[in-house]
Amino acid sequence: MPEQPPLLEIRNLQKHFPVRKGIFSRVVGHVKAVDGVDFVIWPGETLGLVGESGCGKTTTGEVILRSQPATGGEVWFDDRQLGRVDVLQLPKRQVKQLRRNMQLIFQDPYASLNPRMTLLQIVGEPLLVNGVASGKELEAQVGELLRVVGLRPEYMSRYPHAFSGGQRQRIGIARALALRPQFIVCDEPVSALDVSVQAQVLNLLQDLQSQFQLTYLFISHNLSVVQYLCDRVVVMYVGKVVESATTDDLFHNPQHPYTEALLSAAPRPDPFDGFQPIVLPGDVADPANPPSGCYFHPRCRYRVDRCIHETPALRQTIANHWVSCHRAEELTLMGVQ
Repeated sequence: MPEQPPLLEIRNLQKHFPVRKGIFSRVVGHVKAVDGVDFVIWPGETLGLVGESGCGKTTTGEVILRSQPATGGEVWFDDRQLGRVDVLQLPKRQVKQLRRNMQLIFQDPYASLNPRMTLLQIVGEPLLVNGVASGKELEAQVGELLRVVGLRPEYMSRYPHAFSGGQRQRIGIARALALRPQFIVCDEPVSALDVSVQAQVLNLLQDLQSQFQLTYLFISHNLSVVQYLCDRVVVMYVGKVVESATTDDLFHNPQHPYTEALLSAAPRPDPFDGFQPIVLPGDVADPANPPSGCYFHPRCRYRVDRCIHETPALRQTIANHWVSCHRAEELTLMGVQ
């Protein structure tokens, strides 16, 4: 691990949504969208957060940014102005200052841009709201931001409808960069784009990371994209972290059966090579009523009685490799071939 302290440290993060029923809207349970998540992100790295739809990836990112209130846990961030702070405990007056160093790139480049605003207004809004620039200086900074993401400064008078999906995502990236943040949550930023455009945006994100010393939390369900872009990967299942490792280690030496199934489901270059992906039985566990023991045990072909009754702890099995499975040391699982 790097010698410097982590930029972001998540400790036992929880986000539970109440389930209400009846005419009096009484709380009868909770959906445990994020249920005790722990991980760290080091300065300058890209951490991939993967899992099936509904596993809590996006909610985790929203809670880290305080877009959603947390139920419990801690989010420690090394802010360049405020120092090391617990994001969840900051008073509201300091949250605005914190947002200068923590930004978000949205998944949908169509829905995330106001169709009634020009590029000058969209990209310049963070600068204007935070009192960084106005007037001619604002135009100059917006023009430079557009150049950085591969768009022409003359476009700043146009509206979002005049641009393609890839160009709109570049506009969203320019907006996230406006205040020169330290940390950016990338919430599936290429999932709505064509494959060729995905490659262009991923290369842009890599170039910007090097140019501005950025740190990314990259949320995705596309394992090929994660393997290309990320330094480390965290795998989530029903609100919990089940495995965490460096990208090469996780892709070639998975230690959790769920990770093995995810990797086997990734598209392969030759569809006629005879490879049979692992098909998991049943459905994803209900986060409002999860099973006992290991949440994955109803779908796991390696389960034993201990898995049904005892919840596995997230523990380190080898250097920089953490896994939540009782049988991690005795199983030999299939990675990417």
